[in-house]
Amino acid sequence: MGRKFANILGTVGNTPIVRIGKLAPPEANLFVKIEAFNPLGSVKDRLALGVIEEAERSGKLNPGQTVIEATSGNTGIGLAMVCAQKGYPLVVTMAESFSIERRKLMRFFGAKVVLTPAAERGVGMVNKAIELAEAHGWFLTRQFENEANPDMHSRTTAREIVADFEGEPLDYWVTGFGTGGALKGVARVLAKERPDTKIVVCEPEDAPMLTSGIKQERKADGSPAAAHPAFKPHPMQGWSPDFIPKLTGDAVDMGVIDRILTITGADAMHWSKQLAQREGIFVGITAGATFAGALRICEEAPKGSTVLCMLPDTGERYLSTPLFADVAVDMTNEELEISRSTPSSRLEPAA
Repeated sequence: MGRKFANILGTVGNTPIVRIGKLAPPEANLFVKIEAFNPLGSVKDRLALGVIEEAERSGKLNPGQTVIEATSGNTGIGLAMVCAQKGYPLVVTMAESFSIERRKLMRFFGAKVVLTPAAERGVGMVNKAIELAEAHGWFLTRQFENEANPDMHSRTTAREIVADFEGEPLDYWVTGFGTGGALKGVARVLAKERPDTKIVVCEPEDAPMLTSGIKQERKADGSPAAAHPAFKPHPMQGWSPDFIPKLTGDAVDMGVIDRILTITGADAMHWSKQLAQREGIFVGITAGATFAGALRICEEAPKGSTVLCMLPDTGERYLSTPLFADVAVDMTNEELEISRSTPSSRLEPAA
């Protein structure tokens, strides 16, 4: 049956959990929560709505005030939707290294995108956002430190998971981390209500910041004082900026994480493609990375274990990235052979 909503913001959340049939190891019950079903295609739609509505309730955000945030793309895209619907101007700062389609999407919604030098990575775009907010009196959403972020996930994502597995086993919950909002918000609910569920966090092998055990250097407000020494560039856009966000650090300090796995970029892209070609599930590089971690857990866990894996966004965010590098635009030789197997409407390659 159809459903009616007062506006697009009512469609955030309530994303489906889908069983994996072909790619799951035998005797493992592997499920994925597909956050691409959010209206703008990622888990960050939840964050965007949560931080803006909390700021409205608290009076931190005034009607017509400009909103600003530093983002790798998905949070900015979610904020662009929320701000467009609610009537707030939006400025985002984003390192120039992130995919072009992300900036175009935000600009399509009317947001202004201020690019920062790639060499300054995440810390650079965060510092620029802080500087602009202070200079112009704009509202900085502070996705990496704002408690409205995990609070939204405790109210929505966690509740959905608990409800969907009510009366059933849930042995492992596998996730990555971007801001740490979903990690902190869901983990604290599971730790309280489903203490039998082991929480597994994945991070890039090239940026093993959590695995290193090295504490993040922070300013008094929780924002990063410098890049983390264990960070190196990696292809998982939206995962693991060049610092450990405060919210992620909170989850580590809570002691609720049972295991941390490191994932290679090659595995991330391989499993993203496999999800599309074997299961018909279209997701991005970070989702492929988390899925790689979930498969590792399935292989090592006791037979019959139930594993839930978070898939944070859609594959459409990655069309200009290496994920699609080997996807041809023109017909391949095999496709030309198919075309030539019958006489009509044949398009031959240019000489």
